Amino acid sequence: MWDGRATDLIVAISLREMKLRLAERDGYFGGYVSCGSAAIRDHDSMFKRITKYGLAWLLLIASIAGCSHAPEPSGEPARKPSRTAKKLPSSKSPAPGSPRTKRTGVPERSDPREDPPAIPESPGAAPADPPAEAPEQEPEPKPRRSLGDLLSRPADSAARWIPELPRMQVDDARAAAGGIRKLSGKRLTLYTDMPPAKAVDQLPEVFDRAFVQWCEYFRVDPAQHPDWSMTGFLMKEKARFQQTGLLPGDLPSFKNGYARNYTLWLYDQPSDYYRRHLMLHEGTHGFMNTILGACGPPWYMEGIAELLATHRWGDGRLRLNHFPTGREEVPYWGRIRIIKDAMAENRGKRLVGVIEYSASAHLETEPYAWCWAAAALLDGHPRYRDRFRQLAESVRQGDFTERFYRLMHDDWDQLCEEWQLLVSTLEYGHDVAATAVDFTPGEPLPPDGASVTIAAKGGWQDSRLRLEAGVEYGFTATGRYQVDDQPQIWWCEPGGVSIRYYRGRPLGILLAAIRPDQPDPSGLCGLLRPAVLGLRASLKPKQTGTLYLKINDSAAELSDNAGELKVEIKMNDE
Repeated sequence: MWDGRATDLIVAISLREMKLRLAERDGYFGGYVSCGSAAIRDHDSMFKRITKYGLAWLLLIASIAGCSHAPEPSGEPARKPSRTAKKLPSSKSPAPGSPRTKRTGVPERSDPREDPPAIPESPGAAPADPPAEAPEQEPEPKPRRSLGDLLSRPADSAARWIPELPRMQVDDARAAAGGIRKLSGKRLTLYTDMPPAKAVDQLPEVFDRAFVQWCEYFRVDPAQHPDWSMTGFLMKEKARFQQTGLLPGDLPSFKNGYARNYTLWLYDQPSDYYRRHLMLHEGTHGFMNTILGACGPPWYMEGIAELLATHRWGDGRLRLNHFPTGREEVPYWGRIRIIKDAMAENRGKRLVGVIEYSASAHLETEPYAWCWAAAALLDGHPRYRDRFRQLAESVRQGDFTERFYRLMHDDWDQLCEEWQLLVSTLEYGHDVAATAVDFTPGEPLPPDGASVTIAAKGGWQDSRLRLEAGVEYGFTATGRYQVDDQPQIWWCEPGGVSIRYYRGRPLGILLAAIRPDQPDPSGLCGLLRPAVLGLRASLKPKQTGTLYLKINDSAAELSDNAGELKVEIKMNDE
């Protein structure tokens, strides 16, 4: 029981903690603080409101739990993709008045079954550049534990193995009498009140195949766990499971799913995909708790579960850790739309803000999206992947996040820049590996100029040339390269193809950007402020730095590009 003095003390400390968090504001780009906490806005009025409701806030955090990565309400039926047209990210659009080819197709519209409804995407060209308030660079993080972290519980799973908890036993006869049937697999025994249907009856098979991939990802020998299995409950009517003793009263309240030791509970979901996704998400928690001993802090626990739950299933084959190529693959998932909407509203999360999420953050849906994006970057990027996967060995350690910061210390600034690039240009099918940036500093341009070769298949490419601020340089580009292969090869030159636009510029046109020698830790990544070069142009950098070049194309559609172009660079005569 809480006595009055203890409550007053906890509330006072809690409110002080909230004010500090509001001041540091690890949350939003372009919001309340310039990175490094150098320009904190006045939060007094907000603090007064928080004080008024402080006790209610504290008790809510301490008592509520439940998986909140909720799908959106159903709307119109999901549209089937065209069999002939290549699926395009919504930010690629035809030029005004251009013919509607198979390549350009019909501008996409949002389907509420597939993504959360918010700001609708324009069928016209997207803005040429991200808003200035979009992702900002970050300082070296300084991890800090908070009262909220100590009082909060994970939203959709126990965070570690609970040794004193006996394995749940099920009376099959009582369950059957209550209208609950049993589906058996090697790694999952699932009880459900859902009527027979292929998508439901396949769930134990999906889980069996997932176990093998979990073992591979976490470097676990499956032969050491021949009898490992979980018991699951897929619920359409909650009351049936309460009446038959299959939904224990000691579970925290949850919205969609919950996992504890060898048991998981799921409410039915509005799409076959999202039902499987939720099962795999909670299954990942169960695997980590029972075999690794814990799930790690919230950002890693939920990021890994989202990463491995995002999947492709068909013809009896399962692929975990799948980066969705289109909305139609993942109805009701919505993670990419959440991030795109947040960026459009200048609410982009800094990476350190994601890493410092408390357990209670995941009572809402949006943190699942940001944690997935962080895991997708760290796991998909060739420079960070091995270090990120090494973290699985530390999930039981109390200094897990500090270990992460130490692992990333040497290139933390570069990682934060790549985070900005990812969330600012995120698309379905985003190729994280192909857009990895080489941060080697450039050398001064030789007096006679230099020539650089740029691959059409890559993202920003390091020219290895250092350009001086205030000096005018001339660029001449030549070459012929491929920017698509459907319905036939699309040939392009450095001036781009005006029949199709991406982010407000002709597809395939040559772009340049300067990465300053000393990037502003509170500013926008230089690679998010490109200049158009095309076939020929002059450029006078405002800051001294390394020159980067690329063609204008979506990070989701680099795989169908081929060929290269040559760029001649020289200092213009004064």
